[in-house]
Amino acid sequence: MRERLMLHATAALVTVAILAPLAAPGYVLAYDMVFVPRQPLRWDFLAPVDALPRAVPLDAAVSVVTQVVPGWLVQRIALAAIVYAAALGAGRLVPTERTLSRIVAAIGYAWTPFLAERLLIGQWGLLLCYAALPWLVEAALARRTGKIVIAAAVASLTPTGGIIAFVLVCVLSVPWKARLAAAALNAPWVLAALVTAAGGRSDAEGVAAFAARGENWSGPVGALLGTGGIWNAQTTPDSRGSLLAPLATVVLLALAAAGYPVLRRRWSAATRLSVVAVVGFVLALLGTGPAAPALEWLVAHVPGAGLFRDGQKFLMPYALLLIICAALGAERLGRTPVLVGAALLPVVVMPDLAFGGAGRLRPVDYPRDWAVVAKRVEGGEVLSLPFTAYRAYPWNRDTVVLDPAPRYLKAPVIVDDVLLVGDLSVSGESARAAEIRRRLASGEPVTDVRWVLVQHGAGGEVPASALAGLDLVYAGPTLSLYENPSAPTTAPEPRWPLPLAGHVLALAVTVAAVVQESRRKRPSHD
Repeated sequence: MRERLMLHATAALVTVAILAPLAAPGYVLAYDMVFVPRQPLRWDFLAPVDALPRAVPLDAAVSVVTQVVPGWLVQRIALAAIVYAAALGAGRLVPTERTLSRIVAAIGYAWTPFLAERLLIGQWGLLLCYAALPWLVEAALARRTGKIVIAAAVASLTPTGGIIAFVLVCVLSVPWKARLAAAALNAPWVLAALVTAAGGRSDAEGVAAFAARGENWSGPVGALLGTGGIWNAQTTPDSRGSLLAPLATVVLLALAAAGYPVLRRRWSAATRLSVVAVVGFVLALLGTGPAAPALEWLVAHVPGAGLFRDGQKFLMPYALLLIICAALGAERLGRTPVLVGAALLPVVVMPDLAFGGAGRLRPVDYPRDWAVVAKRVEGGEVLSLPFTAYRAYPWNRDTVVLDPAPRYLKAPVIVDDVLLVGDLSVSGESARAAEIRRRLASGEPVTDVRWVLVQHGAGGEVPASALAGLDLVYAGPTLSLYENPSAPTTAPEPRWPLPLAGHVLALAVTVAAVVQESRRKRPSHD
């Protein structure tokens, strides 16, 4: 009991240390992390009309939950659960009786560069998989089908997480029912990809744009060995550029090397997990070395290969194995000061993950204009201007964030899907967005869109031709809304029946697993 309490206390302390700014009211809006008061229920969240299903089924799940729980609370619960579950799960997973060794793993797994960088870039859906992995491995080792499926369901809220969970379930020695269930949990995004008009091919320029990046003198390989190396330098903690960061990685690797033989003696599945970790590391390296041209060809010609452009996200199994082995390695050295030092090492080397990444993750309030516009928009499509994918609002402290309009408004919103990464321009897949972009550039009016939303102070120009002949229905300090009465009042509907069947299948599998586990825990009255 004492050990359990200490592990929970450690997880709680780490969670508070990282997410302390979220005690303030409002929404944290940073890069890909967009929460709104109440995300509407729309078919295109089940199956995007002309975009790849990158947020399937995550967006649909958020829409359902925010019908009963306000978005600001959903965000806090999700982020706190990620950090807490990651720390607690990693601590529980270490095959040891020594509490301090578990604490080393708990702090280490929740304080990795991987978690820091993906949190700062706002990819909380991907981090759900990161947090679920220790629980998935623990359930697989115990051959608990229900728990395996529940952990895999959490991981599968994003396509990348679903792939990683499915591979782990297939590689680890688990019941065949769990493997079938893990496959079924990927049905929502797989079936959505089959019916979208976007096709499955991506811009090969994305390989170079999203390749793993060196953060210090150790280069991309050194960054990846330390679980860092995300492509976006703006979402990397400043401490990762320190001269000492690679030295800390060397210490961590040395501890892991000492602990790996111990893990192999105590886990029958250690080799299998190692294979998955090595494959994930190789995928993270693909975009940086001689294999980059081959990956570019795959991305441009093979549907679905675009999932591997940002290869660094596949480091998750490696990060888990590294931290578990490092905890066992510190224990093998046998002295308490070594374990204490190993527990404190991640925090000392990367102190700027604390307090929301040194204050980067701070809540703000949406201006009143957003609620007013949301009530007025009904039917048809919305064109969001300036025509860019990301914004930097003064009211959001100029933090870059994905346009919130597609998640705030009840009608489908057309946004630019071209991504600018440094000097590189990565084309999107939406033919609709490409046509709008062409019209705006040539000065043609956009006559087939019902609404035009102009976001003031968001950066970029709004062509006068885009507003010609439109009726101004609302003018506020941060937003203006225009209506085209002659435009269609209905938006193109996605081909949702097949993806809906995938969502129903995944939900049924998850509910069945929850019921199975609840019955297993129910005390017997025989």
